Amino acid sequence: MSLIPFLKSKFFFKQIGFAVVILFILVFILMQWLNFSTHQGEEISVPKLDSMTLEEAQEKMESLGLKLVVLDTLSFNKEYSPYTILEQEPLANAKVKVGRKIYIKLNADGYATVQVPDLVEKTYRQAIPTLNSIGLEVGTITYKPYLAKDMVLEMSYKGKKIQPGQKLMKTSKIDLVLGDGSISFEINEEDPSDQNTIEDINED
Repeated sequence: MSLIPFLKSKFFFKQIGFAVVILFILVFILMQWLNFSTHQGEEISVPKLDSMTLEEAQEKMESLGLKLVVLDTLSFNKEYSPYTILEQEPLANAKVKVGRKIYIKLNADGYATVQVPDLVEKTYRQAIPTLNSIGLEVGTITYKPYLAKDMVLEMSYKGKKIQPGQKLMKTSKIDLVLGDGSISFEINEEDPSDQNTIEDINED
């Protein structure tokens, strides 16, 4: 059979029809596979991870088909347990696709330590901002006789005297002993009878 009659034959058109049908089926199967593999149109509500431990959050994410990524450890927050989640991105209730990465930040395991500043012979008004600026707090205030009022004389922590440079955890309370200003300068006047007069000196 020559080419032209073959192209006009019913057999040829049947073969073309079969090929089109097969191609359509293959395309349909491919689209369904792509939709399944990419979860086309499927979204998940991100759960609230606040205060969860890392292990709890990982278990939760795996059950939802999401991935957990730890970004950083933040400064210690006493309202949360150590190594629990403080922040997350995306936020809770956000809609994401399966397989999306959820980024988290954890609470540190405790407060950082700081060096106790030298407050001795500084005023109470100077001591407050100095302590607060490094995360320490003023604790109990007591007074004892001293020339200058409200001058820092001693520092202590939990009943023990401390020296400048010692390390304490942030938020520690430093107890201060201040001067009460009750001591004043007194000039003792000598008894006139004990003093030599100008005349006595001249006579000598």
